Amino acid sequence: MKELWAKFRTVCFSIQSKIAFYPSLFAIIGFFLAFVMIYAENRGISAYLMENTPTLVVNNGNTALTILSACITGLISMMVFSFSMVMVLLNQASTNYSPRLLPGLISNKKHQVILGIYLATILYCIFIAISIQPDGESYQIPGFSVLIGIIFTVICMGAFIYFIHTISQSIQINHILDGIYESAKNRLSFLIKDPADTTKDFPDSKNWPEYYTEKSGYFQHLNLKNLKAVCDNEEISIRILPVKGEFVLKGNPLFRASKKLDEKTLKELQDTIVFSRGELVSRNYALAFKQITEIIVKAMSPGVNDPGTALNGLDYLTELFSMRMLKNDSSIHITDKGNRIKENVLDFKELMYNVMASLRTYCKEDITLVQKLGLMFQYLKNRESIDPGFYNVINDEAKTLIFDAFEEITNPKDQELLKELSEKLNLNN
Repeated sequence: MKELWAKFRTVCFSIQSKIAFYPSLFAIIGFFLAFVMIYAENRGISAYLMENTPTLVVNNGNTALTILSACITGLISMMVFSFSMVMVLLNQASTNYSPRLLPGLISNKKHQVILGIYLATILYCIFIAISIQPDGESYQIPGFSVLIGIIFTVICMGAFIYFIHTISQSIQINHILDGIYESAKNRLSFLIKDPADTTKDFPDSKNWPEYYTEKSGYFQHLNLKNLKAVCDNEEISIRILPVKGEFVLKGNPLFRASKKLDEKTLKELQDTIVFSRGELVSRNYALAFKQITEIIVKAMSPGVNDPGTALNGLDYLTELFSMRMLKNDSSIHITDKGNRIKENVLDFKELMYNVMASLRTYCKEDITLVQKLGLMFQYLKNRESIDPGFYNVINDEAKTLIFDAFEEITNPKDQELLKELSEKLNLNN
């Protein structure tokens, strides 16, 4: 039962990033609510209200149908407009910033919930309208259900105003950068506090049996609860080989186990490793570095030429690097029975190199951005680090940046600024 529940949670997590998830969920709620209200009408709720508070009940069939028809027509128009605005947002983000931003924008719960409210109200009004019969002496118009539909429509109007507000913010680059930063910050804060990032003892796994992937996809996350249970049941330790966020091809090495596994155990272990075709910052903080780097690179491309956005992106990168310096380059989980599960982690050196390799290519000719990067290095060298070796990585990347900048920037005044920057960073040129 626990395994089925864990699998259900994994499936729910994988579909939460789909734009149709919350709208579909709310549509089902609206559908069932309509039948609940029809049942309540058959039990005489409108007749009771007519006797006690007649002003709350629409007691004319034609009027009720006219009101519901107007609500349905207006809500469909609002929903179409809202979906169009979402598509415009996604298109602009992909064109102006980076296609990697799309999964995060699509999974925006606010927009999904608003579209879901529209859809639920439309379905509710449709089924209530269908339930209205011609007037008759013995027939009571479902006036209270119509009132509920009117209230839901008013709520949709408020949601529409809020949607316009949020969509106008979502298109702004500062809002996008802040969203990426907050997601990565929350994930890094969680990992820094996780005991798995402070444990370093793990046996040599070079000669352990190696097992391979059965399908291709991005390695998204581990279902640790189930994985620990399998390791304890089989008395084994596991080393996960790919780095989280890496695209793993079918047949590539996936993990090593401390002993040979049977088919059943192998299947249980593979079910705890979740693959997907998309990536989210909330599960992989390294993706935030990629996204912000790509925004900076796109801003500095000749077609866009927006150094202001690049400078903003560097501010967020500086904050994230300072947080990453508080996290170990290892992640080892210990089960209840003392078995170990080791995840491969993108180390600080490789992370900074990947970021700086792209930034140097597009920023080394701009003295303003080189100075900003120099301030980033200066700030990081003065920050607390869990590993003294991180300072050497920062120093090496700073030297490489200054070297490339001297090669590209020939203006004597700008070169004087580079020399001053080199001195501030205590670089031995």
